[in-house]
Amino acid sequence: MRPAAFVARAIRFSELQVTHIRDLDVPGTWLTWLPGVDVTLLKEVPQQREGRCTTLNAELPAFEVTGPPGGPLVAVLGGISATRHVVANEHDRSPGWWDAIVGPGRAINTNAFRVLGVDFLDGGRRDDGQPARTVTTADQADAVVRVLDQLGTERLHAFVGASYGGMVALAFAERHPDRVDRVVAISAPHEPHPMSTALRGIQRRIVRLGLETGRAYDALALARELAITTYRSSEEFAERFDTAPERLTDNDACFPVEGYLQHHGERFADRWSAERFLALSLSGDLHSVNPVAIRTPTILVAAEGDAIVPREQLEYLAGHLGGPARLIDLPSTRGHDAFLTEPRALGLILDNALSIQIHS
Repeated sequence: MRPAAFVARAIRFSELQVTHIRDLDVPGTWLTWLPGVDVTLLKEVPQQREGRCTTLNAELPAFEVTGPPGGPLVAVLGGISATRHVVANEHDRSPGWWDAIVGPGRAINTNAFRVLGVDFLDGGRRDDGQPARTVTTADQADAVVRVLDQLGTERLHAFVGASYGGMVALAFAERHPDRVDRVVAISAPHEPHPMSTALRGIQRRIVRLGLETGRAYDALALARELAITTYRSSEEFAERFDTAPERLTDNDACFPVEGYLQHHGERFADRWSAERFLALSLSGDLHSVNPVAIRTPTILVAAEGDAIVPREQLEYLAGHLGGPARLIDLPSTRGHDAFLTEPRALGLILDNALSIQIHS
């Protein structure tokens, strides 16, 4: 049961609104705790495509659904490294990539909503380790539709996407407006910023050089290290890391921030392949939607200090969307990765976004 205040409270989206999180008056939990959460786990594993090129338009990605049967379905997609395992559940108790936001009693409440997580499609693999083909955010959006068809679900209550997942959410709203009630796109533009493309292009060149020289693992780790410097902020690094070297020799030095980057780069390279990284990195740079064609009510979240998706881009997008829009600022010193590091502030935004009644 939803509280009476929830039923009575409705927000009419009419024109662009810009909101600061401090201005939101949102109770901590809109939905009451329901004992014994039911979890449905559904998985479909894509075919292996090594050394050959197949089409994407019939491929069903791997996915998980968590939450009460019959509950409103919310698609949740993150950055390129996110997986279908959004939240720990009774079938897989390992940590999900967004446990701080999704779960019983949390902002995306799995006592009330079913949550759909999907593995992104990639470009397959050629014999030389390169992707077999390009894959776009439109391809990912169409793949989500195939999952909805598999589930027998006609319409999403919401599509919540962060970073690359937010780009997919926007593509979904443009291509399949009759399949979603609302979109929440966090740090996700209608097209990439040229500086972001430049930085990702360098990362891809590093990985291709690694493939050509037989050092793909090292190259993938190094590319990830560079990527992390764009995901976080200079303010955070100044707070976290000393400028004095940890080790100093006659001809070299090692600084604290280097150890941090190397650790995360190697962690990424342990789990990822070069071809998947190349395909999904390029996919972000191929992303393009027509804002005017998106008529689905949309909430855009701008992370403070985001170097990959500057706020100006989201201001433009919000002002040109073809339907109701709201732009909300997310205060943070963490930059683009604020969707992972600011669960309390972002949770208020998401709780509000999923709970309001939308009138056209």
